[in-house]
Amino acid sequence: MSRAPEFITLSDAAARAVAGANSRHAALIEDAFDVLVETPGGGVSLTGAAKGRGQAKKAVQAIAARADQGLDISEADVRVAIGNARSGGTAPSGALPVGRRGQVAPKTATQAQYLQALASCELVFGLGPAGTGKTFLAVAHGAGLLLRGEVDRLIVSRPAVEAGERLGFLPGDLTEKVDPYMAPVWEALTDILGAEQLRRRREKGEIEVAPIAFLRGRTLAHAFVIVDEAQNATRLQMKMVLTRLGEGARMVVTGDPTQIDLVNIRDSGLAHAVGLLEGVKGIGVVRFSAEDVVRHPLVERIVRAYDADAAKAGQSRSGPAI
Repeated sequence: MSRAPEFITLSDAAARAVAGANSRHAALIEDAFDVLVETPGGGVSLTGAAKGRGQAKKAVQAIAARADQGLDISEADVRVAIGNARSGGTAPSGALPVGRRGQVAPKTATQAQYLQALASCELVFGLGPAGTGKTFLAVAHGAGLLLRGEVDRLIVSRPAVEAGERLGFLPGDLTEKVDPYMAPVWEALTDILGAEQLRRRREKGEIEVAPIAFLRGRTLAHAFVIVDEAQNATRLQMKMVLTRLGEGARMVVTGDPTQIDLVNIRDSGLAHAVGLLEGVKGIGVVRFSAEDVVRHPLVERIVRAYDADAAKAGQSRSGPAI
C-alpha cells in the first residue's frame, strides 16, 4: 500500500490553522490517522497509508474551510473534523454573523440543526448534556437578533434552585442576586459582544436577567428570551414562563435532563413541556448527545460513562425520557 506523501494546497491562514499552536492540531491528526503531517509552505503534506491519508485529507480540508471563513480553530474544531472524517459525516454549514467574533459557526451537525431551528421557530427546546453548545449558540443567536434590531431586548432567565428562589436573602440588588447563577451566560455575552458593549446594553435595559419567579405577570414582547437550566424549573414555572411570550417575541429553552437538582425530579417541567408541545407548529425540539460535546474530550467520555451506567441500571438517564 502506497505511503507516498500527498500535498494539499492551502492558504497560509488555513495551513496555520491545520498545524495549530506548537503543531498541536497536526499532532491530533497524526495520532488519529497514523499519518505524518508537515507544513512546508503553501499547504500541508500528508504521508502514510492510503486509507489514513484519505481520512486525514478530509479532516484537513474541513479545518481549512472553517479557517478560510475567518473562524478561529480550536482543538474542539479539530476533534470534530477528525470525527466526521472517520464516520464519513459532512462538515456542518451555516455560520452566524454576530458581534465582535465576526461569525459563530456550528461545530457539529446537531448544532447546525439547532441554529436552523432558532432561525425558523418561535420556540425551541435545546436538550442535551453539558458542553454541547446549547447555551452559547442560543446567546449568540439572541445577541445577533438584538444587534440587527430584530428584537428590542434580550432576556435571560434561569431557575435559582440553590437559593430556593428566595433571592431576597442574598445581598445586593436584583442583578447582584442573580449574577452568580448567570455566569455561563455572561461569559458567552462578553465573548460575543465585548465587556463594554455588554455593560452599555445592560444599563439601557436591552439585556436583562431575571430569575423565573420574577417573570410572573409580565408579557415579553419584541424580545428574545433564553430560559437556561430549564430542567430545574417546575411544571408550574415552565407553564408560566412559556406563556409570557408576547408580540414579536421568540424563546429558546435549554436544559440537561440528566442534571435535575429539584428534590423531586419528576416535578421537572422540561420533560413535561417537551412531551406536550413537540410537533406543535412553530415549536422546534433539538436533542444533543455525547457526540456533540465540544469541550475537553474527557467531557464526552464522562457523559458516555454516565449514559452507560444509566442504561445498565435500566434507567432512562435519571429522569423522564425526552
